[in-house]
Amino acid sequence: MNEYYGATSNQTSGLKIGLLASNPDLYSNRRLMEAGEERGHEMIFLNIKQCYMKLDAENPEVHYRGGHLLSSLDAVIPRIKPSVTFYGCALTRHFESLDTYTLNSAEAITQSRDKLYSLQLLLKNGLDIPTTGFANSPMDTNDLIEMVGGAPLIVKLLEGAQGRGVVLAETKKAAESVINAFKSLRANLLVQEFIKEASGKDLRCFVIDGKVVASIERQASPGEFRANIHQGGTASVVKVTAEEKKLAIKASKTLGLKVAGVDIIRSDKGPLLLEVNSSPGLEGIETATGRDIAGEMIRAIEKKLNWKPAMLEAVIPSNLETEQV
Repeated sequence: MNEYYGATSNQTSGLKIGLLASNPDLYSNRRLMEAGEERGHEMIFLNIKQCYMKLDAENPEVHYRGGHLLSSLDAVIPRIKPSVTFYGCALTRHFESLDTYTLNSAEAITQSRDKLYSLQLLLKNGLDIPTTGFANSPMDTNDLIEMVGGAPLIVKLLEGAQGRGVVLAETKKAAESVINAFKSLRANLLVQEFIKEASGKDLRCFVIDGKVVASIERQASPGEFRANIHQGGTASVVKVTAEEKKLAIKASKTLGLKVAGVDIIRSDKGPLLLEVNSSPGLEGIETATGRDIAGEMIRAIEKKLNWKPAMLEAVIPSNLETEQV
């Protein structure tokens, strides 16, 4: 695994792929680096905060710490944590202006990170979500609570991720207290109906290039309502229905994501979309399913760039005549 310091590689047959992220030791990032290297590519870890841009009509550039020019990347995999969304998307957009292929576009990432806007887009395209309310003023708290069917209900910070900033308010009084406390901090939040029948479970469908490549069911830990792995939830293999697959695929396409983790909850009304993640974690789903999801992501880049391993090309001579049948 290389973090980029301006060094060049002796690899010539593979692609040169940059992993735009923050933590090289994170499981997902290590797996992507390993998967790319196993397939013969030069993988370069690019720390988002160490990259900077030159905006110029004739000669736009991306530089790395120490003044190193990033000019010959074939592709970039953006893995942008929420706290650096603005700068990470600006960098991704700049790579796009250099005609570098990005596995998820800056526009798609930006849309998915705006929870309110993404829900509005999903609804506009006919996708079902739990009933959700949004307000700016604490004066509207009571009506907001009634709008989603009353307590118990879920309060979500718009900027939250991995289950953080999500609170279950079990009574109306608790809901009023939580909503007003967040509002006093000038925080933007969503109020959402609580799907009791889900029993602390949700589905994570991993979508790559318009296909669900793996699915898991996440179960919240005892006493917890959030099924996120980062909040102590456990993952197991699950068979999703055709309707759930269709929902996951349409959700990722609606937001323009080539790679997405789509969270779905099973309700008495049918499957409902909870969230679409543009940088879905790999540890829970790879461990539970045994699938090489990181390798699937690398293969999606190869397919887009029409790259084939040199070994396969050597097996089939270029001058071989095909038999007519």
